[in-house]
Amino acid sequence: MYTDFFGLKENPFKLSPEPGYLFLSAQHRDALNYMIYGIVEKKGFMMISGDIGTGKTTICRALLAVLDGLVETALIFNTAISEMDLLETICREFGIPLSDEPRTKKTYVDALNGFLLVNFAEGRNAILLIDEAQNLSHGALEQIRMLSNLETEKEKLLNIILVGQPELRTTLTLPALRQLNERITVRCELRPLSPEDVRRYIIHRLRVAGGPGKIQITSGAYHSIYHFSEGIPRRINTICDRALLIAYTKNAMKINRGIIRKAVHDIGMDYFQKTSSSAKKLWMRLTA
Repeated sequence: MYTDFFGLKENPFKLSPEPGYLFLSAQHRDALNYMIYGIVEKKGFMMISGDIGTGKTTICRALLAVLDGLVETALIFNTAISEMDLLETICREFGIPLSDEPRTKKTYVDALNGFLLVNFAEGRNAILLIDEAQNLSHGALEQIRMLSNLETEKEKLLNIILVGQPELRTTLTLPALRQLNERITVRCELRPLSPEDVRRYIIHRLRVAGGPGKIQITSGAYHSIYHFSEGIPRRINTICDRALLIAYTKNAMKINRGIIRKAVHDIGMDYFQKTSSSAKKLWMRLTA
């Protein structure tokens, strides 16, 4: 709606993860490199954790893009499933044909093991990537741990990446999941962006979208975006998208602190309650 007005090719602040807009802060670059290292070295279990909107899914998409053609991948996004459904989904995602015999855990595990052995013999790697892993039941997590036993005498046949919110780290500290927790050898925690990274992030997205075009963003606006978003990319996108819309309706080319405050006010406190544990603090900044 506002792209032509500002001389942009497309909306730079869409909420959906898009590889072309990937912005790698130092910590995101480290996370990507750690995951690549873990896969190449066949470390087995890896974990990426972070609050909502910190870029976990974006990192995973970037990882798969880097490894495309070099590995077999199974992606699981629906984690509110039983242990049997989990095994069936893994086999289906890997494209493993199943016989007509009655389906049991052993049936699925045997089929998966056979697939992984052939894959290994062909010199290929295999990745099971599970998003929203904090929603997995204890039984499903234990089943995943047991899959790590699929190995040759020297190497793991399957790399497993758990991606989840901070609750995942808490869950894994429970005594019942100690064995799984101890097997996770590569861990990355994504934190919010720094004030300077917020500025670089916004400039990067505007450039990818063909900008900055006619847009001018004041230092005060950047400062406000950082404070209201608390450095979380998803919130930055939401605030910036609304700010550009407001500027468009005002026929304004400059995004200042006042426009950012109005954008946050329009978005509403409910949004920040859902995405931040410090919503009250954020709202006090707005109304101060």
